[in-house]
Amino acid sequence: MDDQASPAGVDPSVPNVARMYDYYLDGKDNFAADRDAAEQILKLFPDTRDSAKENRAFLARAVRHLVESGVRQIVDLGSGLPTRGNTHEIAHEFAPDTHVVYVDYDPVVCAHSRAILGKGDNVTVVQADVRNPEALLAELREHVDFERPVAFLLLAILHFVPDENPDGAGAYEIIERLRKASAPDSHLVLSHAIDARPDSTPEALEIYKRATEALSLRTHEEIARFFDGYELAEPGLVFPSDWRPTDPPLFERRNAPIGYVGVGRKL
Repeated sequence: MDDQASPAGVDPSVPNVARMYDYYLDGKDNFAADRDAAEQILKLFPDTRDSAKENRAFLARAVRHLVESGVRQIVDLGSGLPTRGNTHEIAHEFAPDTHVVYVDYDPVVCAHSRAILGKGDNVTVVQADVRNPEALLAELREHVDFERPVAFLLLAILHFVPDENPDGAGAYEIIERLRKASAPDSHLVLSHAIDARPDSTPEALEIYKRATEALSLRTHEEIARFFDGYELAEPGLVFPSDWRPTDPPLFERRNAPIGYVGVGRKL
């Protein structure tokens, strides 16, 4: 993306975590500052690009599990820039009547999403901030029947939300509000980064502090807390490549995975 063509209100000199993620996925919707910051992260964590692709592969398997479990409402929170294998494409392959709601707080992301995703049936794009769960739920009630099961997807999102958040609700509070608002048999799908290389973590944290969102890394036990009130589907909270793999590994891993994933059903 040409920095000179940046949309109104967007500062291309400030790295944006959604556009950095787009770069990890070999996307084109990013600026020079995003690419520079992403390359700094790749020097510290060379497997980051592969891990982002593993995350997308987990998304596909998790969404298939949701629709096979009978879920017909999926809310993709912090959906980011559209790429290959979007949530609605996966869901509609197995259950065309599944309604997918994409949610992001970034107006540029929402504009891209509406232009690319908003033309099909059973697809809605909503601009809202997960850090304000009351306003988010109020907006979602226009599109989601909370008397029926709904699946909330938060992939690579909660590690950008601290426990105590001066800008809104903390990470655990967000999940608790979503759980309370949803019907039994609703689902929670998470992926979350961990402190995989303590020697490189301080420098990585500084890079993200200079971007639009800072990192809040958590341990396996801390991530598992998000599933309080949910029954974790087998095989539990595991590395992305270990969650119900159906294909050979995407790549030969050089280092330990940098995150965990899980799918839970509300009891």
